[in-house]
Formats: sequence, structure tokens, C-alpha cells
Amino acid sequence: MLRLSKLHGLGNDFLVALESAQPGAGPLVPDAEMAHRLCDRHEGIGADGLLYGLGALPGPGDLRMVLLNADGSEAEISGNGIRCLVQEHLRAAGRAEGTVDVQTAAGLRRVRTVRGDTNGELWSEVDFGAPRPGPELSAVAASTPARRRATVDLGNPHLVLLVDEPTDLDAAVVGPDLEASFAEGINVHVVQVVDRSTVSLQVWERGVGITRACGSGAVATASAVHGWDLTDDRVTVHMPGGSAEVLLSDDTAVLCGPSIFVAEVTVP
Repeated sequence: MLRLSKLHGLGNDFLVALESAQPGAGPLVPDAEMAHRLCDRHEGIGADGLLYGLGALPGPGDLRMVLLNADGSEAEISGNGIRCLVQEHLRAAGRAEGTVDVQTAAGLRRVRTVRGDTNGELWSEVDFGAPRPGPELSAVAASTPARRRATVDLGNPHLVLLVDEPTDLDAAVVGPDLEASFAEGINVHVVQVVDRSTVSLQVWERGVGITRACGSGAVATASAVHGWDLTDDRVTVHMPGGSAEVLLSDDTAVLCGPSIFVAEVTVP
């Protein structure tokens, strides 16, 4: 049997499997086929991804995160997913708050709870470190009609496309070809600047498709528009599932947003 919990961050939903919470002995092994099956919204439980919370490897860190997208592919990091994982880690340990260092494929990430309830809605901050330039623009990305475009690396790759109006580009239409035009795939974000502290964002996630929110995408987008001198260093990012806040400094970017516990599930 496998014990799972379902949580979401701004509608970006995940199944969480904690190794420490399983009834059987032995380590959990991430399973791409299981992720694809369980995340199916018609024949499975339904989620954007399956998160494994595993024992930490030698070195700094309280636990290790492995994220499999709904199609079974592995993602290096997720800003919403890591908040969901930490909430479930704290909830399972009977802790109401705390700071948790998570080992990810993108490096060590520190998550600090801010307010809320681990059994309901919990707000947390994720330190992403300094955003870096992403991969070279593909020919498809370079020719996509947008005011400006940039790639950003947060341990996972992002493409940010600036438009004047949300209707100028539909992420659901341009997302598949843009994702496929990069060798490693890419997360695609269509952004409109509302004012110097606010942007509006559509998200196409690599390995998933349209999602209601993307935490690392919010950070990548805030970094890009700030680099274009269109916003200040504190940016509220509005997405279909809700809003998150990004605080930028010279050496780091911090994401603050909610995660919400939904249910516990047991499956064969």
C-alpha cells in the first residue's frame, strides 16, 4: 500500500508520498508509470505531479524531494510543490511551523513557514537563490510575437514572453511548440505588466501543460520583468489559481505563497 496526501498551491496540485509515512519497511522508489497513472484526472486521483519526500542524502538537508510530472517526466524544482511537500513533512511530524532544508535536483532550497495551519492553509517562503540566464532562445521562441522575451534558469528552465494584453498570446496555443523547441523542454510564461508592483501571468508547464499557477515560474517572470526595469524588487504575480509574492535582491529571490492540505489517500 502507498499512503499519499493531496495538497495544492494556488490550484497547482500534487500528490505527496512521504517515505517516513509509509506502512512498509524499505525506501520509496520514484516510479514514472505510477506518477502518470495516479495523476490522470479521469482514471486516477488527478494532480499536476507526484512528489516524493525521501530521506536526505549525506550533507545538509532535512529531506530529499523528487518530483515527477503528470506525464512521468522528472522536474528539478517546483515552487508550489516544495511548499506542499514541506507542509506535509511538518504535518506528519506534528509540527505547526518551522524551517526545512530540502535537497532537490536544483540544489538545496530552504523553506520557512510564515503563517497558517499545517492541517489547512499554510503560507511559506522559498529561497530560490539568484536567478541565472537560461538556455539560448530557440528559433521558435525568437519568432514568437512578443514585446520582449527572455529565458531564466532557477535550476529548471523558463521562457518569459512579455505582451501588452493577455489576449495577445494564448499559452495553451503557443506552449506545446515552444516547450518542444528546447532540447530539455521549457516552462512557458506569458506575462502582462499591470504596474511596477504587479504582473499577470499565464502558465504552460513542461511535462504537464496549462496549470493554474507555477511558483518557480512566478520567480522567473518577476526576475525577467525586473531586469527589463518594468517593476520594482517586490512583485505580486497574479495567476489563474491566485497570487504569490516575489522579493528580489542582488543575491536571491524569495517566493511567498500558500499551500493547502486537501486529503489523505491510500492506494495499492
